[in-house]
Amino acid sequence: MDRSLLSRRLLLAAPLGLAVAGGVGAYALIERAKRGTYNPQDFNNPLVGHRVPHFALSGLPGQQGFDRDALVAMRRPVLVNFFASWCVPCVQESPFLDRLAKAGLDIWGVAYQDKPEATALYLAEHGNPYRRLAMDPTGRTAINWGLYGVPESFLIAPGGLVRWHVASPLFPDVIETQLEPALRKIT
Repeated sequence: MDRSLLSRRLLLAAPLGLAVAGGVGAYALIERAKRGTYNPQDFNNPLVGHRVPHFALSGLPGQQGFDRDALVAMRRPVLVNFFASWCVPCVQESPFLDRLAKAGLDIWGVAYQDKPEATALYLAEHGNPYRRLAMDPTGRTAINWGLYGVPESFLIAPGGLVRWHVASPLFPDVIETQLEPALRKIT
């Protein structure tokens, strides 16, 4: 067979191969959605199963910030929640964070790329479920945690081990099907 003819056939077959691969991928996503196992915000954060990275963040004026050593020293599970005053899903999850805090879960907040005045106003309007609140104005700590966006939450076991992560708001379904089972494994 002539080389130029073979090259033309391969060139024509490439789009067909891409279409087939795309179809297989779409079919797999549809099947996972039917089974209820597809969550577009769910991804494997590299910190899960490892200790929290080194960091030190100051607090909002009047609030105590925190660092890696404070998380490592904890004897109870801690939920670290990254949020921002400009984040609409953060506002939506705020009543559920409040319920978790009132139920006894320690929640430590990190205000991501926010100004202290905006964070203080957000907390005044939507409540403050945070036992400790740190400011990450540059976003560098969020990058080191592998943040995808806000809100995101990390469940930290005693000793500073990251046991669970979610890159979506903590709505009741996420709390019930993911966070609570992860908490039961720790305690």
